[in-house]
Amino acid sequence: MNEKKIVGEKAVDFIKDGMVVGLGTGSTVYYTILKLGQLVKDGLSIQGIPSSIQTKELAQKLKIPLVSFKDINQIDVAIDGADEVDSDFNLIKGGGGALLREKIIASGAKNFIVVVTPSKMSKTLGSFPLPVEVVPFGYEMTAKHIKTLGGKPSLREISGTPFQTDNGNYILDCVFPNLSQPKEVETCLNLIPGVVENGLFTGMTDLVISLDGRNHAVLLESGGSKWKQ
Repeated sequence: MNEKKIVGEKAVDFIKDGMVVGLGTGSTVYYTILKLGQLVKDGLSIQGIPSSIQTKELAQKLKIPLVSFKDINQIDVAIDGADEVDSDFNLIKGGGGALLREKIIASGAKNFIVVVTPSKMSKTLGSFPLPVEVVPFGYEMTAKHIKTLGGKPSLREISGTPFQTDNGNYILDCVFPNLSQPKEVETCLNLIPGVVENGLFTGMTDLVISLDGRNHAVLLESGGSKWKQ
């Protein structure tokens, strides 16, 4: 049974005609986008805002209409996956390298839905290294500043070459011994010169879709949710 497919497709239940939808990036929301493509083919009228070049290409292939930020007033619902979700629905994102665009979309959405398999749920964040997007110039110095916060940064590379985001930046994957106060870490990281954004998404999630013990999709609503049906 494909767990990612179950939770990814369940998110589509919250998409209605006429909505502007933030389209995330990753292997779980991939199934959300596939399902949306089928519904668009069957007559659903939506507009999508993609969070990455990869997602844009997939949406275009499925003939999902896309718009830019200048064409809209708000995003009704954003749907995305996560690398880790804590008990307060704070997230670590950026394993795919799209964290900056994903955070712009999530922060601009009236509702933010996160689709994850149970393996991504944990009591406290930190099992997954925290991605931090940094400008290439002086990234070594930026990494030294991150170390003063207790992080152990490592430059993400592919075949010995620095990985570059869709924005032309680098990613430092940072191991933190303690992320029990994620909002504080998120704020401190973004005060470092050279840091563009980091993969801590705190206080943003309205709804998590995951699985119960019988592999049925379950809806977990955040205690601080601003969820608007």
